[in-house]
Amino acid sequence: MSSVSGLGAGLDRGTRFPDFTLPDHAGNERRLSDLVGADPTVLHFYRGWWCPKEQEFFRRLVRFQDAVEVAYARLISVSVDPPLVSSALRAGFGARWTFLSDEDRSVQRELGLRETTDTLNDPYVPAVFTLDPELTIHSAYNGYWFWGRPTENELAHDMRAISEAIRPDWEAPTP
Repeated sequence: MSSVSGLGAGLDRGTRFPDFTLPDHAGNERRLSDLVGADPTVLHFYRGWWCPKEQEFFRRLVRFQDAVEVAYARLISVSVDPPLVSSALRAGFGARWTFLSDEDRSVQRELGLRETTDTLNDPYVPAVFTLDPELTIHSAYNGYWFWGRPTENELAHDMRAISEAIRPDWEAPTP
């Protein structure tokens, strides 16, 4: 998938994702580029703890996290939930990756990823981006409808493609 159709102007394949700073699930300020480091990354924007579609997608990501860790890749999830709520959600699912809180919705506004159909919670529209270490978007997935979200296989395919492109030692050494 090349872009998140109709969402986040400029968040297309091959463009650089904005480098923002938000508090994590423990309340510590974290910069996206520091969290990504030198690794392929899945950047996941979600509605909130209360959404059953998000809960199902988190179950997928939790199954995927072991592979992500051993493959030198990263997962990052972002919502408008306060850090304490994100921390509880993270612990409840057994997630080990970083959750970021955009409680004041400043990054949501900057990215243009506001879900306009939910006027009660004013959440992010569900979206997933796969990024290389330079924050270049490899793929973007529009998860407004649940079937628009990436499967574990699609994420693995993206992580493989990014890893192959950035790892100079991708091919096994030969004599």
